[in-house]
Amino acid sequence: MFNGGGRLEINGHSLTLNELKRVVYCLETVTISEASLHHVVESRKMIETAVEQHDVIYGINTGFGKFSDVEIDEQDLDELQMNLIYSHACGVGDPFSKEVSRAMVLLRANALLKGYSGVRPIVIEKLVELLNKDMTPVIPSQGSLGASGDLAPLAHLALVLLGDGEVYHRSEIKPAQEVLGEKGFSPIQLKAKEGLALINGTQAMTAVGALTYLQAEETLKQSEQITAMTMEGLESIICAFDAKIHEVRGHKEQIEVAERMRELLHDSQLVTKQGEKRVQDAYSIRCIPQVLGASWQTLKYVKEKLEVEINAATDNPLIFTDEGEVLSGGNFHGQPIAIAMDLLKIGMAEVANMSERRIERLVNPQLNDLPPFLSPKPGLQSGAMIMQYTAASLVSENKTLAHPATVDSIPSSANQEDHVSMGTIGARHASQIVQNAHRVIAIELICAMQAVEIRGTEKMAQSTRELFTQARHVVPSIKHDRAFSKDIEALVEWLQEVDVKPVSQS
Repeated sequence: MFNGGGRLEINGHSLTLNELKRVVYCLETVTISEASLHHVVESRKMIETAVEQHDVIYGINTGFGKFSDVEIDEQDLDELQMNLIYSHACGVGDPFSKEVSRAMVLLRANALLKGYSGVRPIVIEKLVELLNKDMTPVIPSQGSLGASGDLAPLAHLALVLLGDGEVYHRSEIKPAQEVLGEKGFSPIQLKAKEGLALINGTQAMTAVGALTYLQAEETLKQSEQITAMTMEGLESIICAFDAKIHEVRGHKEQIEVAERMRELLHDSQLVTKQGEKRVQDAYSIRCIPQVLGASWQTLKYVKEKLEVEINAATDNPLIFTDEGEVLSGGNFHGQPIAIAMDLLKIGMAEVANMSERRIERLVNPQLNDLPPFLSPKPGLQSGAMIMQYTAASLVSENKTLAHPATVDSIPSSANQEDHVSMGTIGARHASQIVQNAHRVIAIELICAMQAVEIRGTEKMAQSTRELFTQARHVVPSIKHDRAFSKDIEALVEWLQEVDVKPVSQS
């Protein structure tokens, strides 16, 4: 996806999604801003002073959650932090991908580097060392409520800093203890506040959300190009994309989608004008700018929230050195990202919904003049019949996954934490929806390619013909029935690797 060899300096304030992408997928080297470390040192001094003066501060010399009123003896403060990590490392289920885990490590280091968390510089340095030595924690994907931070997932991340837990190592999962020597990594002993600072944050949901957003953006771009080819296969009416129609409604994203569709198809001899073959197309064609434009609106909102969150201080309590205050609050609550993820789910589920309806129009002989199910020998061969079934199944699954996670709060910690976001569940479901959507548009591309072959590829627009030529190297024409599962997955893999850009992207 990227060429390696770059270097990224993090400072706690200016990390971008594109930089996150480079570190996650290209193993780009990460360095720490010296100026930002100054703020880290100053906030650490305040913690050490508070400990010396026996000031009662949550999570430093008190218990956690419902135990916040229990004072801890000074000689037990380090043990308190170690116990916190081990007791909270109770995630279950399949692990997050290595990419998600790398994103979590980067985001946690960036958040601590803001200088509001009271950790020693070595904690941040060790997180960066995990990235640069490709020593990625294995983190179970289930177990977070998305408030009080992503406690369980981040505890599994922190275990590796202690020399425990598991890591990804040469395409395998191994105990961290077995890999420490080879990687030259020395574990650390946590001090006051540091365990809490490591796990009190939204980095699991934000990491999943950021990578899902990046995948969703590519999926939506590709959907537009594939849709253009479908329009050619169905000899669709281009007049519905006239700029005047969209300008009088006024939605910027809708106007832009219509513009891109006109640009993609401007030289096509397969699309038609109003009244040439029919007066109107079905909504899955005619309303492409309105529906995909709305999905672009959701992505815009999601990106805005993610770009804030990847540079946010999300633990508790926070240390304000200029004011000399240590304040308890609730920045660990994942609601801003949780709602963004629920919105992303809806926006991307609709991309798949529209795509499946176009697949039906491509294969249903009652809705077009193409061979039934695009079969080379209808009846003897089923052609694309069951590919539509698969698309319908994925779309139906998305409808259940798109149920908002945020509306399902459950109290925890003896009702001290009586409202939680479920943001990590929402992010995980959003990721699955995007994966499903990618498969649906891949099926649409297979069907669209077959349709334009029947119509005549020489009549295609240059842009769609280029996509056709490239994709045909991955999936050959349907000359006879075969196991199409491999074709679908091969095309999905190809779409995830290539950078299919629309003609213009505002």
